Amino acid sequence: MVTIYGSPKSSSGRCFWCLEEAQVPYDAKSINFKEKQHKSEDFLKINPNGKVPVLTDGEFTVWESMAINHYLAETHKPELLGTTVQNKALVQQWTLWALAELQPPIIDVFIQLVFVPEDRRDLKAIEKATAKLPSLLETLNAALLNKTHLVGDAFSLADLHVFSVASLCRDIKFDTSSYKNMNAWMLKILERPAYKNYQKLCN
Repeated sequence: MVTIYGSPKSSSGRCFWCLEEAQVPYDAKSINFKEKQHKSEDFLKINPNGKVPVLTDGEFTVWESMAINHYLAETHKPELLGTTVQNKALVQQWTLWALAELQPPIIDVFIQLVFVPEDRRDLKAIEKATAKLPSLLETLNAALLNKTHLVGDAFSLADLHVFSVASLCRDIKFDTSSYKNMNAWMLKILERPAYKNYQKLCN
């Protein structure tokens, strides 16, 4: 039985979404951070970093959300990884880009706006991070010219991973109205049944 530790409202959300896409039966276990459950002896046995998400599948354990999704795709829905050698490389390319390039500045702003009291926010840090977003989003927008998916002709982990990061722009109130291709792509993803199922878990 597959078990996912974490909340669909956190960075674990992309794993819940992937579970829905791959139609994998799973058991969800929430972790109470206020009660320090993530630092408990039992939890540290499955993730010594004391973080979520973590996925267990029988005796196998894997952590880090995008690694979890790769495992889920490999074992339950391989087409999410791409169907050719070239497409598989491009899925990895966009996954790493989302994690290494797009996510850091968005999270930098998110932390300041969501977790830091207004009178203590680092406005220079917000400005510096925000300034990185236009070129990154234009890279994504250009890649989606006349395309409905980032890689090939079908939905893949490239779409899931990049969307899971790019969609945070609304949470930091960054204006994305000029990125027409990206917005059209996002609207199509919002209509996916698996995405809707995942969103229900967040309510």
